[in-house]
Amino acid sequence: MDLLYKSTRNSDNKVTASQAILQGLSSDGGLFVPERIPALTKTMDELSQMDYRELAYEVMKLYFTDYTEAELRDCINQAYDDKFDTPEIAPVKEIGDAYCLELFHGATIAFKDMALSILPHLLTKAAKKNKVEDEIVILTATSGDTGKAALAGFADVEGTKIVVFYPKDGVSRVQKKQMVTQKGKNTAVIGIHGNFDDAQSGVKAIFNNKELAERMKNAGYRFSSANSINIGRLIPQIVYYVYSYAALYKKKQIKKDEKINFVVPTGNFGNILAAYYAKCMGLPIHKLICASNENKVLYDFFQTGCYDKNREFILTSSPSMDILISSNLERLIYQIADCDSQITKQLMEALATKGVYQINDRMRENLKDFVGGWANAKETGEAIHEVFQRNGYVMDTHTAVAASVYHKYREETSDKTKTVIVSTASPYKFTQSVLEAVSSGPIPENDYDQAKKLKELSGVAIPNAVTELQQAPILHNTVCETVEMQTMVEKYLKIN
Repeated sequence: MDLLYKSTRNSDNKVTASQAILQGLSSDGGLFVPERIPALTKTMDELSQMDYRELAYEVMKLYFTDYTEAELRDCINQAYDDKFDTPEIAPVKEIGDAYCLELFHGATIAFKDMALSILPHLLTKAAKKNKVEDEIVILTATSGDTGKAALAGFADVEGTKIVVFYPKDGVSRVQKKQMVTQKGKNTAVIGIHGNFDDAQSGVKAIFNNKELAERMKNAGYRFSSANSINIGRLIPQIVYYVYSYAALYKKKQIKKDEKINFVVPTGNFGNILAAYYAKCMGLPIHKLICASNENKVLYDFFQTGCYDKNREFILTSSPSMDILISSNLERLIYQIADCDSQITKQLMEALATKGVYQINDRMRENLKDFVGGWANAKETGEAIHEVFQRNGYVMDTHTAVAASVYHKYREETSDKTKTVIVSTASPYKFTQSVLEAVSSGPIPENDYDQAKKLKELSGVAIPNAVTELQQAPILHNTVCETVEMQTMVEKYLKIN
């Protein structure tokens, strides 16, 4: 029986998996969620004998039920190939008193590759399946990593165009250079004067503009999204949680049915939501530890039950988490409201109009699987330094936020449950901040010289993604105000 998807804001609005992937966002402004979260159908003994691709199929087939086995396996095999620099795809390494799940071995050296390598294939198959002849325009806001991973995934994919908006002064130098040097006849990269929340709100407004959608349709276009609001992004992320547990089980580092913790650095809440879905599927998880930087809106939410975005936006050394409107939290709100779309709609409307909402006691009780924590810039740097000194292991700034939060959590709770820290980016993506933490000498000005210095210190090879940037020409230099975002899209598509 096909698993259908419904909107978080209207449970009567149901579509197939492929239709949800094509639309990206529900027509009522809600996010698509599965009617039910399916249980794993294979035992851990069986899963632990599978490679990443085989395990990915076992998880994704439970959600993407209107794809044939051949279609889904083809998507998986095209996604998880030699674009990744290790056959494991997502290796798990023991580092001190925790394990690190490394999600940065793909083409753009960040965890977004794990889902954005497969999304273009899921989307183009969905278009054929639903007899869509319009050209699909991928519209995406990025806080740094999604943009490049989406651009790399969709570049020159037939039947698609991709437009990425990023905060001009809110990403690392490497992140920015990765985006503005992107090749592909169907790619557009636009900086905005504003932060990620401005970019994300602007993209959602464009999606919800019915008049524009009509003009798009007349011109032979339709929108879809590569942000984690697209269910086609979220479901593939479940895979690596199941895979990491299976890997630890195979190495006999955990016993059968032993519960473990995951610590996830998150801003838009998609990555940790995928872990929550894995837990709901039956993966033995004790606590999901949500790690924030100084933009600690999620930490405050887990502490108080009140989500309040009305605060100062802080630019940090972990820019992919510099977010005050965590879009994927809406999917969790729907779950903890016992799948009541009216409650979810009311809370999201309160967020849109007042910037704040408060959940009820029943919903707070349903959050007991989660723990919030946060780390400031000083603590983040200290975590990078300490882990390097003790273990010779170099973490990026986002992983370091998670490591700092985990250290504080252990001290406060004495919880000795085996724990996996989700490592979301290569240290070479944030080289200057990492060098400031691990090096006592002067730091070179040039990005590549910084990379060479980090290699000398750590012995970790410089990824191809960084080496290739050396000679890459700037191909995208457009910048606009947030109010001009729709105009820029219209101009690019020649429909204004």
